[in-house]
Amino acid sequence: MIHPTAIVEAGAVVHASSRVGPYALIEDGAEIGPDCLIEGHCRVYGLTRLGRGNIVRHGATLGSTPQDLSYHPDKAKPLTIGDFNQFRECVNVSHGLKTDLGTRIGSHNYLMAFSHVGHDCQLGDHNLLANGATLAGHVELDHHVFLSGQVAVHQFCRIGAFAMVAGVSGVPQDVPPYVTADGHRARIVGLNTVGLRRNGFSQAQRRLIKAVYRLLFRSGLPLHVALDRAEAEFPAPETEAILDFSRASQRGATHLAREPRQD
Repeated sequence: MIHPTAIVEAGAVVHASSRVGPYALIEDGAEIGPDCLIEGHCRVYGLTRLGRGNIVRHGATLGSTPQDLSYHPDKAKPLTIGDFNQFRECVNVSHGLKTDLGTRIGSHNYLMAFSHVGHDCQLGDHNLLANGATLAGHVELDHHVFLSGQVAVHQFCRIGAFAMVAGVSGVPQDVPPYVTADGHRARIVGLNTVGLRRNGFSQAQRRLIKAVYRLLFRSGLPLHVALDRAEAEFPAPETEAILDFSRASQRGATHLAREPRQD
């Protein structure tokens, strides 16, 4: 299951059910779980741990050295990857540097060609990064997040569950759950209506989410007051997700565009 031209260094662990293609390099210390496919010319660095059923396409690099001027090998932290992810051609994911957890990617994520995940990022499950999407260091993606092509996310930003960022957008602040953000400096332009429908959110749930955001961003109230009112007036799991995300924000959450899209 390992091509004769591939290099698997001593100390690397490759499960017997996994396949390694031509000219791939699996470094000492790397661990490849069962049923994985590592295609030709891929490189899996030594601090990388892959779970079950991951697919790594031609030319991808997993666990590479962080692109940080303060990097020193003594500071290196792991890259931990869950199950059933796909890393398409020339994807690059850095291992960790500044947190004990290192870089972590959950399960069922799909990273398209040339996308990049920086050091110490934390990705949940079922996220999609389109071609060329870039996450700087310490970015957090919750789950079911859709980043369109050429999106650039500033370091330490957070993107909430079921959010979507439109193509060629820069994200300098947190993007709350359930919304679509767009623009040179991304602003909320409406709900991620298509994504919510596809994931089983009813019309009543979508209306509630819209009402919460209208209260937070259009009422003119101070944010902490609006958050308390939303909690009292719209009790629901979706409201709690929005409030928890907003209260935990360190960089501040992006706001509505001046003329939000009508859903």
